[in-house]
Amino acid sequence: MLALKPDLILDIGIVNNTYVSLAERVQQQTGIPYALLDGRFDGIPAAYRIIGALTGRRDAGEAAARFAETTIKTVTSRLPPPGQRPRIYYARGPRGLETGLGGSINVETIELLARNVAGGTRGGLATVSIEDVLVWNPEVIITIDKDFAENVYSMPAWRPVAAVRAKRVHLSPKLPFGWVDFPPSVNRLIGLWWLAKILYPAQFPEDLRALTREFYQRFYHVALSEAQIDRVLAGRN
Repeated sequence: MLALKPDLILDIGIVNNTYVSLAERVQQQTGIPYALLDGRFDGIPAAYRIIGALTGRRDAGEAAARFAETTIKTVTSRLPPPGQRPRIYYARGPRGLETGLGGSINVETIELLARNVAGGTRGGLATVSIEDVLVWNPEVIITIDKDFAENVYSMPAWRPVAAVRAKRVHLSPKLPFGWVDFPPSVNRLIGLWWLAKILYPAQFPEDLRALTREFYQRFYHVALSEAQIDRVLAGRN
């Protein structure tokens, strides 16, 4: 990092005492200004305004902030009441037994749009048992693991789960960054549309391909081809 001689270190994600201490230590050791910004949905607009100020590109920062605000407001305004939202299990790892507990930034997308079956306990990531999943009996499973998504329907222990029986296991896109999980930043805005369309297709008639194309052009400065959109939406690496 020192060899690259950056003018600024940007760290976007969880803001707590541990990360603040790390930021202060790195800044003291390197002499490089270190900005630690909140990556949660509520913090994204402010983060972009700060980035715009730090980089001398306030207009671009403001445009990104407003896009984030509009996206979050538009999606959340169409949701049914909390008690009518589907119950979702978030499966990580090839066995699907790592998940995010209530309030974890890893399941913020899910908890914004639906009900997290593991949300009864507050915390971060946790390893659970298949017995836990059977008790929760989620209606929908969201995963970021391609192997799990491909194999879950043939796993005997998972067959009784409602989401598996209903063929409602969905592999999240993740190129170049995850749409529902990490890193916890702006990359998850497009994931709100993706998951909302899965859960509430009647309320979200927008063309996901067009939304994807616009998002990647705006934030990644990439004009996706039709084949590239296919690859992204399929969740392939």
